[in-house]
Amino acid sequence: MKELISITTTSNLATPNGPSSPFPSRTAAAAYDELLAEVLPQAREQRVRNPSDGPLPSLFVSHGAPFTLDDPQWLSDFFDWAQSMPKPRAIVVVSAHWERAPVTISGAAAGTPLHYDFSGFHPRYKTLPYATPDATDLARRLTGLLGRTPVHEFADRGLDHGAFIPLMAMYPAADVPVVQLSMPSLDPSALLELGARLRPLREEGILVLGSGFMTHSFAVFRRPELAADTTAFDEWAVDALARGDADALTDYHNKAPGAAVAHPTADHFVPLLLTVGAADDPGSAVSAIDRMVMGNSTRSVQLT
Repeated sequence: MKELISITTTSNLATPNGPSSPFPSRTAAAAYDELLAEVLPQAREQRVRNPSDGPLPSLFVSHGAPFTLDDPQWLSDFFDWAQSMPKPRAIVVVSAHWERAPVTISGAAAGTPLHYDFSGFHPRYKTLPYATPDATDLARRLTGLLGRTPVHEFADRGLDHGAFIPLMAMYPAADVPVVQLSMPSLDPSALLELGARLRPLREEGILVLGSGFMTHSFAVFRRPELAADTTAFDEWAVDALARGDADALTDYHNKAPGAAVAHPTADHFVPLLLTVGAADDPGSAVSAIDRMVMGNSTRSVQLT
């Protein structure tokens, strides 16, 4: 896979014995405060995608825990990645943290409160807003695209941290309408199919984003030697993506080395299949982030 942006930052996971920020900071989310002060004018002025730009890519992001908002390099690199593309007209995101069948959508009203689906972190993380604009038009478009039967909207459910943490870094002006879709199941084939159904949105300037983690092992924190398994899994995923081998990615649990360590549960891997399914060229993956942190891969990719 080619490198899109050279990234030297870290993302992170909560530790199994209670999360604590690995990033020195005067106060929780101080780096995010500084990002807003520095880049808001640039974020607001980012050129919006127009038809002559062609379809937007589909993205897979290895999202961080709330304390990634303490890491200025992480924030800067995700912001720069978003700035390398035209600003989307809207964003559809599928996060590792919401599974519900049939597919449902989050609240589309402007400023729907966030779904703070975490605990044990500094309380300030649960006060940070990300008030996105009205996404009613996008919700209607999704309902028409997905529904043989009506698609239920959970009007009071806002974006969860798998959605709002990376978007706070990528689009800090919070000026892009966003709707989150639930995962209909943890079956990789179901996410691949859902991505294919969302593919036409890219032609309309809507960004399709899967949010998970390329490897998601807590065991490696206790046993650092297991990093050999997560590294092997990451290398296998890079090769499978480069070949556009959706069948192998779908059968990752049987075909990928280290899969039992890298993904003891499927929730943080299957959003990658959404991204692959939404792409025109499954073999077009480009790494935007490529780093092993605390034994896990924070690889994030875009496909066309």
